[in-house]
Amino acid sequence: MEKYFKGLIRNVRDFPIKGIVFRDITTLLKDPEGFAKCTEALYDFSRDLNVDKVVGIDSRGFIIGGILANKLNVGFIPIRKPGKLPAETIKQSYTLEYGEDMLEIHKDAIQPGDRVLLHDDLLATGGTARAACDLIEKAGGEVVQVSFIIELSFLGGRDKFEGYNVKALVSYDSE
Repeated sequence: MEKYFKGLIRNVRDFPIKGIVFRDITTLLKDPEGFAKCTEALYDFSRDLNVDKVVGIDSRGFIIGGILANKLNVGFIPIRKPGKLPAETIKQSYTLEYGEDMLEIHKDAIQPGDRVLLHDDLLATGGTARAACDLIEKAGGEVVQVSFIIELSFLGGRDKFEGYNVKALVSYDSE
């Protein structure tokens, strides 16, 4: 199945900068059969986890994260960049290669003890998703799975998730 999904993901060379191969999921999303199979495969990873909420990371994590929440019959919670959520938030900063960034979640989004599935489109270095896990836990939730469409395994992002249940549909071991 991995080969099937890789066939639907476009490789864009030198984006966003020279030397990078960007793995573009828009070609997967526009293919009705591929989109359905992708969603179903990610659902298969999580169907028996008894989650209470699905959290998606801004912005591509919202697409399939919302569908997974619907299929699992649970609520969907967005994690966003600062200033995008209208009510009171909890914040989590994280380190980038050159500087820091921050994520936010509504303070009332997760209840203590909620079992949470975190979803994003891509696992690269793991900084953003790890900050999202920390934010969910700060809010009192338990991250029972972290799922991705794509993992760039050569960047070592999975190393930031020791003790977590991490799933990816597709893994690339080089640019």
